[in-house]
Amino acid sequence: MGGLDIPREGALDFLSLGALVYRLDPGVVPFHKATDCKIHVSGGEFNVAANLADCFGLPTGIAAAMVSYPIGDLIAERVRAMGVQPFYKYFEHDGVHGPNMATVYSDRGYGVRPPVVFYNRANEAAALLKPGDFDWKAIFARGVRWFHSSGIFAALSPTTSEVILEAMQAARSAGAIVSFDVNFREKLWNAWGGADRAEAVLRRIAQNVDVLVGVTSVEGAVKTYPGIKIAAATQRQVHSANRHTWSATAWIDGQTYTTPTCELDVYDRVGSGDGFSAGFFYGLLAGETPENALRLGWAHGALLTTFPGDTTMAKLADVRALAQGGSAQIQR
Repeated sequence: MGGLDIPREGALDFLSLGALVYRLDPGVVPFHKATDCKIHVSGGEFNVAANLADCFGLPTGIAAAMVSYPIGDLIAERVRAMGVQPFYKYFEHDGVHGPNMATVYSDRGYGVRPPVVFYNRANEAAALLKPGDFDWKAIFARGVRWFHSSGIFAALSPTTSEVILEAMQAARSAGAIVSFDVNFREKLWNAWGGADRAEAVLRRIAQNVDVLVGVTSVEGAVKTYPGIKIAAATQRQVHSANRHTWSATAWIDGQTYTTPTCELDVYDRVGSGDGFSAGFFYGLLAGETPENALRLGWAHGALLTTFPGDTTMAKLADVRALAQGGSAQIQR
């Protein structure tokens, strides 16, 4: 499909490289008035692996930094609970300054009040990762069908993009498909050179990619990076914090595919893009038709907006039902 030569088997169907974080969520209450928060374990790269394991039943893994302290223990427990195999580079916490697992603060907004996201990524362990920290040869020797990372991890420090490139080269040598989600976060890139550095880094990475998601223009991405075999993106019109119009587009085998458009009543929008990627990648890995693969991504991303937190609570049957035109009619 799409010129992809996906390995038929491997110990892992999918492996991500990225930063694990924990998100503090006060719900619809803005942070300056919050009295309590829920904790969601997240990460743009981890979310895709977790969704593929929990909803779609695939063996997946995550390569990430981990800190030996209670917050790290909390995050590691959630990784295990979602069925994702970890490959950690461990750091010891000094009891005062870190290194730390990053904190993301994100309320849900409501109506005309948009969600607000900000970070504490000071002395983040993931930003300290550098080439040589993972034994990629040993990891890929186990058999990995698909490797994935994103622009969030690339933006954390001058060394994280080099880790991505090192891993991508190992993945390609091992025959794995390589995907990348642009996941542009202006606040993160502004700390390390801004838009100019982001463009330069992402261009280097994209030259090693088979499947690119999160692009602003699907056909434009294919023209810019002729080595890309598949490009995909979601389209979201935000009418209010709780009402979005949702669709998706992909370029596969020289043809552009577009999903239907649906109206979403949004409970929590965080993670919906990762939900799209998981469903779309599952369809490609499972040998679905291009249209069906895209619809699975679109449907799973839509369902992610109906759950609290950043990772899936959907069942595969629910995803397929929505992809095939299901509705919210009560199930008796």
